[in-house]
Amino acid sequence: MELLWLEDAAAQDLRQVGGKVAHLSRLAARYTVPTGFCLTTEAFHRWTDNALATTLEIPSDLHALLLVAYSALAERTHTETPRIAVRSSAVDEDGAGASFAGQYDTFLNITGVEAAAQAVLRCWQTARSERVCAYRRQHGLPANGIHMAVLLQQMVTADAAAFIFSANPITNDRSQLVINAAWGLGASIADGTVTPDTYIVSKEELSIVSCQVADKQQMTVMGPDGTREVPVPRFLRMQPALTDSHIQKVAQLALSLEAEMGWPVDVECAWSRDQLYLLQCRPVTALLKSH
Repeated sequence: MELLWLEDAAAQDLRQVGGKVAHLSRLAARYTVPTGFCLTTEAFHRWTDNALATTLEIPSDLHALLLVAYSALAERTHTETPRIAVRSSAVDEDGAGASFAGQYDTFLNITGVEAAAQAVLRCWQTARSERVCAYRRQHGLPANGIHMAVLLQQMVTADAAAFIFSANPITNDRSQLVINAAWGLGASIADGTVTPDTYIVSKEELSIVSCQVADKQQMTVMGPDGTREVPVPRFLRMQPALTDSHIQKVAQLALSLEAEMGWPVDVECAWSRDQLYLLQCRPVTALLKSH
């Protein structure tokens, strides 16, 4: 299969869909995960195995498959041209040995089939970048052993975003959760363009052990084409991005996911109109390596 939806049973097969999609597919039935589909590793290998790999073209039948899936996504989301996030999902990504965080490109707020196809191509091309090859060598992985799937997923208009570690990655304390939160999309936290609020929460009592509310000067928002950085309104800069109720729900989500997956989790989520969405779940690799 060259295209699978998150709810398809085969989308839990890491060899076909990579780590990111396999984890989300496993969780989509029980958690609020934005709908989406992926082009599998089979599609990637067909692209790399022919002359199109040196061009900016996607095979015509894959383009047709993408068009059908994007139209189905429009029906599911009740929008004519859904806004999507296009993310890599390599077979050895988001695993216990190496997360590949920040190594592969992500494209946010993509609209239209042509833009989606170009984003898929750019994800595929990232697999051959010198940055990724160097990272793979550093972690003892073969430079030419990449099996890449690409996730195309409904974009969530986030009021606030949070990254949660179900074990403290700085102190290795497994009795604590660490939450980083900021206004807007999570890209501003991931890219380091904003200093997020930081909460340390006791896992046993779900009580806040410490809270550092940052001066959040920038946030990432969806624009007409892609995303953009904008100033946070002055009255919001020193306001907590999460309420106490939100912190409780985020902490409960991380605890539930840790129990579900069987390892300490690094979770990305977003709040949109008081709905909590799960966007990513992967192992806390630094903690696992230290034990």
